[in-house]
Amino acid sequence: MRSPISGYSRLTKVHKFSAAGIAAAGVAALTFAALPGGSADAQTQSIAVKPVAWNSQDLGVQDQQEQLGKQADVAMKLAKAEADKRKAEDEAKAKADKERAEKEAASRSEERKPVEQAPAAPVKKAYANNLDGWIREALDIMSAKGIPGSYDGIYRNIMRESTGNPNAINNWDSNAAAGIPSKGLLQVIDPTFKAYHVEGTSWDIYDPVANIAAACNYAAKTYGSMDNVNSAY
Repeated sequence: MRSPISGYSRLTKVHKFSAAGIAAAGVAALTFAALPGGSADAQTQSIAVKPVAWNSQDLGVQDQQEQLGKQADVAMKLAKAEADKRKAEDEAKAKADKERAEKEAASRSEERKPVEQAPAAPVKKAYANNLDGWIREALDIMSAKGIPGSYDGIYRNIMRESTGNPNAINNWDSNAAAGIPSKGLLQVIDPTFKAYHVEGTSWDIYDPVANIAAACNYAAKTYGSMDNVNSAY
């Protein structure tokens, strides 16, 4: 902004400092000259006053350097903060990736782990519901229990005792007279059936398989095997 006095500019801060310095030097010179007793030589002696150098350009450079230094410090702090932030993010990402990889590996391992199969239930062998089937089923049970006997020996004695009728009963012999008639395929009396009953078979004396197994168990203890029986026993 221009001064109200035409042709003059407002003094800057630097100009004011320069003028003040020159004025101070002048006052000092006048004071020395006015001292009482001062000789003419002394009055005329010049006083060496070192002028103060005021360079507005130098002050501007210094301010700029200080400002640049402050900006550099701020920039370094911001750069360090950004670097620390990126480092923390990278470490967090690396940790997350590692945990995910470990979980996936554990999952794949679990998927590959063989599934323990429950023991298969034994398949029950099917037998025909006839004389052949009854004999074969009784033989399998006898084999598991260690009771001797053969298909031919059992078949031969069945045909003599009941002709293959599982519901046959003898109501005329001595056992019948004693009130304990012989019953079933191999004509077994109740006390004998109960005494030599084979575990896993029915307790019904007329059941074909149970009747055969009990009769063969009795014959094994008494004659060594049903194969050795060739008449009433």
